Order: sequence, then C-alpha cells, then structure tokens
Amino acid sequence: MKQGISTANKTLLEIDTYLDKLVKKIELLTYVNPINIESEKERFFSSKYLSEPDFIYPNIDFDKFKLHKELFSLPIEKIDDERIKNLYEDIIYFYSGLIQSIETIGTGKKFYYNSLHSFGTPTEMDVDNAKFILHFEENLAAEHFQPKYSALETEQFFKDYSKRYDFTYSIKHSERMGAIAMVLNNQQTLVLNSNHVFSDNEIGVLTNHEIGVHMVTTMNALLHPLKIFSHGFPNNVETQEGLSVFSEYMSGNLTIKRLKELAYRVLAVDSLAKGYSFSKTFRMLHSNYDLNREDAFYITTRTHRGGGFTKDYLYLTGLKKVYDIYEKGDSLDVLLTGKVSLEHKNDIEYLQEKGLAVKPKYITDSFAENNNTNKTIDFILSSLK
Repeated sequence: MKQGISTANKTLLEIDTYLDKLVKKIELLTYVNPINIESEKERFFSSKYLSEPDFIYPNIDFDKFKLHKELFSLPIEKIDDERIKNLYEDIIYFYSGLIQSIETIGTGKKFYYNSLHSFGTPTEMDVDNAKFILHFEENLAAEHFQPKYSALETEQFFKDYSKRYDFTYSIKHSERMGAIAMVLNNQQTLVLNSNHVFSDNEIGVLTNHEIGVHMVTTMNALLHPLKIFSHGFPNNVETQEGLSVFSEYMSGNLTIKRLKELAYRVLAVDSLAKGYSFSKTFRMLHSNYDLNREDAFYITTRTHRGGGFTKDYLYLTGLKKVYDIYEKGDSLDVLLTGKVSLEHKNDIEYLQEKGLAVKPKYITDSFAENNNTNKTIDFILSSLK
C-alpha cells in the first residue's frame, strides 16, 4: 500500500490497480487507425472521388468478452465512500463503451452507434460555430505554413521543446496513422507520421498540443495513488483536446487555418448524422467548401474510420469551454492532473482533499502567459456560442 494512504482505502487501491490492469489495452486510437490509408487514398483519387475506401484495421489483441466480464465483476460495492464508488461506476460504464467501440471497428453502423454513445455528435449550435469560423480568411502562402521538415527533422524540434519539462518519453515514426502526430498515453510515446512534411506552424502547434498538454497530463497522471488519472475519466476527450488547442492559442500558434481545420471536422462529423458516405463527406469538404483534396481526404478518413468516428467535433467544443474558464479568471491547473474531464473537476478536488490525488507537478508552459497577438482569433473565440 502506498505511503500516505489510510488502511480504510486498501480496497479502493486494489480495485483501482486491477481496473488499471484491465484497461491498459483499451487505447482506441491504436485500433481505429487504418493500416492502409495511403494506398486507399491513391485508389480513391483514381476513382474521381467516387469509390468507398476499403480500410484495414489492426488486429485486436485482447479477449473482448472476458474483459467486459472482468470489468463488471469488480467489487465496487466495497468502496465505502459513496461519491468515489459512483465515480468508479461511471468509469466502468465508460470503458465498457470503449470496448464495444473497439470490438465493432469496421462494422459500419454498429461502430458508429457505439462511437455516438461514447463521444456524442455535434449540436446545431456546434455546426453554426463551425460555419461562422469558415467565413474568415488567412494567407495560406505565408512562410510559416510551407512544408519544410521531414518527420526525422521534426523529431529534433520536439526534443528541443521538451527540455522545458523535467520528464522523458519515447518518439516513434509510423506510416499508418490518420493524424500527423499523436501521444500514446499508455506507452508514454509520441508518434510522428513519417509520410508528412511539417511546416513551422505545425511544429509550433504540435509541440504545444501533444507535449504541452497530452504528455504533460500523461506524466502528471503517473504521480497519483490512483491509476484512474492515467487511464482516464469519462468524457475526458473533450477536456483534454480543448486544453491542447487552448495551449496552441496561448503559445501564439493558433491560426485561422487551424480553427478552420477544427471547423471542417465538426462538419464532417455532422455529415455522419446525416448519413453521408465517405465519398459524399469528402466531396462536401472539397467541392462545397474548397478544401484541398489531401486535407479533405484525411479529415474524411478521421471521421469515417471504423465505420463513423464522432470524436473529432469535440476539439472545438472543448476549446470553447476551456477558453471561457480562462476568460473568467479560473485556474486550469486541476484539469492538468491527468486524463480528466471538466465535468469531474469537483471530484478531483475531493480526491485531493482525501489524499487520493495530488496537485499537478507539470503545468503547461504556455498557460503561464498569453502570447497570442492575433486579434481576429480573439474575436472568433469570444464570439463562439
């Protein structure tokens, strides 16, 4: 039993530790990223944007039924604190939903409905916000938007940036990912897309997003007695992505181009609710909104992978919620304690009072001062509903 934890919490720690063991393999992004994106992109373009990609997904390396059974066999009724017991009950249902999502990847509507259950879908207000952002223009020929650096060269920028934080992590490259960079939480690893050529702006965005928040919360999570901070609270995606994009803003790297990318994602996810096929979502972005075909393909892939993945609209809704908290003058520190969600902010503070959680050791560097000088970005964020 860990130092500082009372005997009364021994059962809680045992349940928490066993839950952590069960969910280590539930890294949804590991399974939902197609392994044949590039070849299917070429086939799709050759078809004049009419064929439907036939994506192949990684094999699932755990027994799904057994994992469900073990999750619901956890004796959470033995947790004597009602508030903490309710939190763990919510967490178990949340992870059961993620398992259902993983086991239905590639099945079309089944996966879409499970994704809908776990992440929701944009409201009419979210769609209006996205369309509002698309009214603004930016000089895309600007030097900082020009592709320059290979994944190997970009790796060094990440290493240099990370010297400001007292932690270490691994960096890997992959040809099989829809994003251009992502953090694998369970492995404390940053993965860079080896097919991508990175611009100065993308490096500014990604260092502050992936390391400044995702890796910061990964490392803070490891410091708690309870492991739920590492494997994640319910609905943590919206809060974590909101914080990450807000870090881009505070570091002065958030651009209209980037906001429009998040807006396109909202519209792409909304197209799922309208029953659009892959090719129809792509043509909406490419033809109706003049998005270049490479970006339109990758945004469509992110949205339609697995059978319909709704997660991407949460970046913009999360950004708005975090921005509003900051504008009120409230601290964001409690949201950096791990893979936590805004809805459970009071629960985190309760766990801290009980000695079951600690304050964050690492604070996102850009949050210390506001380096954004773009008045148009300020106007857009303050105008979102």
